Amino acid sequence: MMKYSKLIALACGVLTLTSYTPPPSANGEMDAFIDDLMAKMTLTEKVGQLNLLAVPSFVSGNASDDNDSREQLIVDGKLGAMYGSYVAEDLLAAQKLAVEKSRLGIPLMFGYDVIHGLQTVQPIPLAMSTSWNPELIERGARAASLEATASGINWVYSPMLDICRDARWGRIAETFGEDPFLCGELGKAMVRGYQGTDLADNTTVMACVKHYALYGAVEGGRDYNIVNMGRQEALNGFLPPYRESAYEGAGSFMASFNDFEGIPAHINRYLLNDLLREEWGFKGFITSDYEGINECVNHGIGDIEEVTALAIEASVDMDLNGSAYMDNLENLVKQGRLSEKDIEVACRRVLEAKYKLGLFEDPYRYLNLQRYQREIHTDEARQLSREIARECQVLLKNEANVLPLSKSAKIALVGPFAVAAKEMQGSWSFSRFADGCVTFLEGMQEAVTGHGGSVTYAEGCWVLEDKQLEQDMVNQYLGAYKPGQVIKPVHTRPNEQLVAEAVALARRSDVVVAALGELNNMNGEGVSRSDITLGLPQVELLKALKATGKPVILILTAGRPLALTETEPLADAILYTWSLGDQAGRAMADVVFGDVNPSARLSTSFPRNVGQCPIYYNHKNTGRPHQDGAAYSRFNSNYLDCIHGPLYAFGHGLSYTTFEYSDVTLSNNEMTADGQVKASVTVTNTGKRDGKEVVQLYVRDIYATSSRPVKELKGFEKISLKAGESKTVSFEIGRKQLEYYNHALQLTVEPGDFEIMIGHDSQHVNKAKLTVN
Repeated sequence: MMKYSKLIALACGVLTLTSYTPPPSANGEMDAFIDDLMAKMTLTEKVGQLNLLAVPSFVSGNASDDNDSREQLIVDGKLGAMYGSYVAEDLLAAQKLAVEKSRLGIPLMFGYDVIHGLQTVQPIPLAMSTSWNPELIERGARAASLEATASGINWVYSPMLDICRDARWGRIAETFGEDPFLCGELGKAMVRGYQGTDLADNTTVMACVKHYALYGAVEGGRDYNIVNMGRQEALNGFLPPYRESAYEGAGSFMASFNDFEGIPAHINRYLLNDLLREEWGFKGFITSDYEGINECVNHGIGDIEEVTALAIEASVDMDLNGSAYMDNLENLVKQGRLSEKDIEVACRRVLEAKYKLGLFEDPYRYLNLQRYQREIHTDEARQLSREIARECQVLLKNEANVLPLSKSAKIALVGPFAVAAKEMQGSWSFSRFADGCVTFLEGMQEAVTGHGGSVTYAEGCWVLEDKQLEQDMVNQYLGAYKPGQVIKPVHTRPNEQLVAEAVALARRSDVVVAALGELNNMNGEGVSRSDITLGLPQVELLKALKATGKPVILILTAGRPLALTETEPLADAILYTWSLGDQAGRAMADVVFGDVNPSARLSTSFPRNVGQCPIYYNHKNTGRPHQDGAAYSRFNSNYLDCIHGPLYAFGHGLSYTTFEYSDVTLSNNEMTADGQVKASVTVTNTGKRDGKEVVQLYVRDIYATSSRPVKELKGFEKISLKAGESKTVSFEIGRKQLEYYNHALQLTVEPGDFEIMIGHDSQHVNKAKLTVN
């Protein structure tokens, strides 16, 4: 095995090459540079650029045979990129091998799952989406890119732009919710934040839009499942966010695990080439998901050689952690199944990405270890995480204005999530500062200090009735996946005893704050749920607390919309905090005590019962429609045993103040298909507190040649209003707001009447009629 100490001897500064001549810097010379480089490359080296494997622990861990094999692959020019490490010393060692030991010295790219921050964890994406604040999300992505690049990472597997209408799917936590317009706007903001204006800037990273496409629509909410959907529905309701990020200039895309029209996405030429590249004009490269090409064999399409060939032909340029390309591409060329030109097309796209990142000019531009020490988990990054988290908490209920609380109150804080630092992070977070996440108890105690109040904690209950399942969930988060193995005991006392202690504390207090929810490993990849209610022990705790007669504030940590029909009557107020990240406790306290007026609005519909899933606001009508909130009515489209519609609607969210909307006015009641009309409304803060309101624009095509949704979000603006202040908000309505793909898959604006709706959420809107001639 090589000795790596020499490889990092210069690691304390920006390194310069001794054996590499950088190319001319002008972008116009990229093609000539790559032409020259590829002319020197063997077929093996061209295939090598298409392989993406994990970074071994060259420096930070113990030596292993895996290190030897990866080292040799790098030296032989058989790897184009590596992923899975933010240890800058390991990345530096790998890069030095590629640049100084391989024949052509082609640098590696380094990728990582930077989903919601890196070392400074931000709220999960689903939480971020409830901010309805693209500028704030762009700033969050910018902060994440600073930490990533300071760690040696130049490529991030984000944003995830899968539309999800089914709360059973665990990866809904990583999405921006159920609406294509909102998701598209937030996705563009995240791409801008990551990539900046110059990819060669050593503080920017290349974005990777995932999972292309339709992964959030898997049948039954079951991860990795099939997708049953036609092109018209996909083009109108699910594909627009990917398109918008392609237009925004995202550098790369990742294929998804599911199929579409019976063809796995990894070999789906319509999705990857015809639509993404040819129609939308995407010029970057496409990577597989984790062993996604190999998994096409299980779909029954062909053997490994056949699906490998189909993936290349479909436009997948890089194989993530699979063996498909490494083991089969050269043989497929020799057999004549593929041409060397097929390989060169993919190789060129990967090399172009490296060129744009500036890696040929300076392969070590992201590997300055001084930056790593200086720019990780800074005060500024933590403050931004707190700022984002303040805008991501949805006030679902607030009976008798029980919130905000007084800082002089005697508060009982109960529940297993009150002191769970790691549970504040959410899924897909790998921070080495995880234990330092600010807990709810810490944040609330800090807030009342000096104000005469007190916050006293009791554990309250188990999370799940099945103690062993709860133990297994925690074990997985701690790194052991063997069922039945206990690393850290979850509970050492009976649930009944915990409830009794919480009730006794509640009776001695002025108000109760119950911190409940679902564990990190109850959402995320591979964690679909058939039951999305709170665990029985948590419901029993709420019943006991409610029986004390003290006001009960429910704080919910979760990575999905939970079904809260049984829970809702047991709380006087409900604040949905999702997983808020590094500064969770402080941000929650900011809202609970009224230092910040809640302004988050739901980006998903909350079902009353899991049997309603998938549930979403922008559904099409039926021949026998039923009104949301209405009880069962026979021979209408509804359920016998469930009130119709969501418990909480898309766009819903309360404030500590109130807002009033004027009638909607149009600058003209008629327009042509290529015309434009301005829709306006005046919003007044009628309460006594300053606050923020999300003004939402919806459109309905009343009569069309294809059935259209009952409403679709087409614009929004988040405004700040002082108590008593009014503002007029206007939206431009033109072709982009009215067009859709018809049954012939033509993008068109059809003549007829449209409803223009502006309001507080998808259920509370004022309307005007617009006629398109």
